[in-house]
Amino acid sequence: MSLIKFLTSKTFFLNVLLAVVAVFVVSYLMLRWLDATTNHGEFETVPDLTGKSIDMAKMELEHNHLVLQIQDSANFNPDYPKFSVIEQDPKPGFKVKEDRKIYITLNPSGYRKVLVPELEERTFRQAKPTLEALGFAVGKVDYVDNIGKDMVLKMTHEGKEIKPGDMLPKTSKIDLILGNGNRPGE
Repeated sequence: MSLIKFLTSKTFFLNVLLAVVAVFVVSYLMLRWLDATTNHGEFETVPDLTGKSIDMAKMELEHNHLVLQIQDSANFNPDYPKFSVIEQDPKPGFKVKEDRKIYITLNPSGYRKVLVPELEERTFRQAKPTLEALGFAVGKVDYVDNIGKDMVLKMTHEGKEIKPGDMLPKTSKIDLILGNGNRPGE
C-alpha cells in the first residue's frame, strides 16, 4: 500500500479521530482531577498576627487552616511585647490556599549584646560616633584632672567600670570619664 493511499484511507482517519477524542477525554479528566485535589477557587484569608504571642498566632492560623512557620527573630523592638509577632509573610488580608505556611518574625526578649569598643585614650569627638554607630548611647560625661583634654579615661555602665571586649545590650547608656586638660594636683 502506498503512503498516499494509507493517508486517505478510512482506517487512518478513524485512528486520528480516536487519538483526538482520547486527548480531549484525558485532558478533561486531568482538569477535573486538578480541580478536586488543588481546591481550585477556595482560599483562606491571612489574619493579622502582628503583636500576638506565638500561641495566639498558632491558634488563629489553625482556625484558618494555615500553618505557622517561625522564620527568625529580628532586632528587638520595644513597641511590641517580648516573643510576639512583629512581621509576617504573606501580609494580612492576602488570599492563600489551605495549609499554606505563614512565615513570622518574632520580637526577641531584649536587645542583642554588642562588644564594647576600645575607646581609652581617644578623644570624645572620636568616641561618641563610635558608640552611636554600635547602637550605644552616650550617658553622663564627667571630667577629672588629666592633661589630655576631652580624652576618654574610663567607661562605666550603671555605675560599674566596663572594659573593651565586655558585652552590653544594644542601646545601653555608657558614661564616660574624660580629662579636663589640667594637670593632676594643680
